[in-house]
Amino acid sequence: MGAGRVFAYGAAAGLIGDLLLGDPRRGHPVAAFGRAAGAVERVLWRDHRGWGALHTAVCTSGAVALGSVAARAVRTSSIASVALTGATTWAVVGGTSLAREARAVGRALEAGDVETARARLPHLCGRDPQALDADGIARAVVESVAENTSDAVVGALVWGAVGGVPGLLGFRAVNTLDAMVGHKSARYRRYGWASARLDDVAGWPGARLTAVLAALAGPDPRGAVRAWRADAAKHPSPNAGPVEASFAGALGVRLGGRLSYGGRVEHRPVLNTQGRAVGTRDVERAVRLSRRVTWLALGVCAGARLLKRGK
Repeated sequence: MGAGRVFAYGAAAGLIGDLLLGDPRRGHPVAAFGRAAGAVERVLWRDHRGWGALHTAVCTSGAVALGSVAARAVRTSSIASVALTGATTWAVVGGTSLAREARAVGRALEAGDVETARARLPHLCGRDPQALDADGIARAVVESVAENTSDAVVGALVWGAVGGVPGLLGFRAVNTLDAMVGHKSARYRRYGWASARLDDVAGWPGARLTAVLAALAGPDPRGAVRAWRADAAKHPSPNAGPVEASFAGALGVRLGGRLSYGGRVEHRPVLNTQGRAVGTRDVERAVRLSRRVTWLALGVCAGARLLKRGK
């Protein structure tokens, strides 16, 4: 069986596994990587970009090397190769957990239980929930669903199509490092610089594919393209901007505005200024759009891999 079919079958199996099972309850490989990266940080940390770059290189190359060794070990067996690709895809994507947490907040909002919604929001994003009313919580959820569709699903599929199992693990390693040290805090402003920049580079293709597919799969394709073209560049993140703008236009809502992280208030540009304010019902609409984007992304990435490597 060719590499193209191995990836196509394995990635499909992994997404189905994620849909049916969600994230592993115990011994999650991403959590294990996080612990290893934390141990490396304790050894290497200095308030210096060079040491941070070394941390990024050690952790990312370690994940890629592990994937390469595993792929080589099973390359003579098509069944084992598909199984490895499927298990790796299941381990690195997080679409079901994303949908589950978003819907939990949405149900609380629909029931009028804003306090429960505030308590659940940190499971989904890093906003300060106490600073948000019901509509603000709904907007935070929609923005998180949009961004994490790219970060937690589509980006991994893109790099899996490029590099197989090593690509899947490498992308998740980069994304996890950014979440761990890529903050503009006193501790990580210099040390986390390399992780943040590498995450921007690795996330670039997945973010653009997510934005395109959101426009195609959403209820208002023209609105998605219009918002993307008009507003994406205003966002401080080069990758979240296109994704959130496309989701905003596709759903006909406004995203962006006042945000609060760790007591720090930010005023971000509004995305899709022609849209309406986000409401509680838009949480479920965003989740459904995310699901459609996920399966379209599988088709695109599997097709690209088949064309690249043959059947």
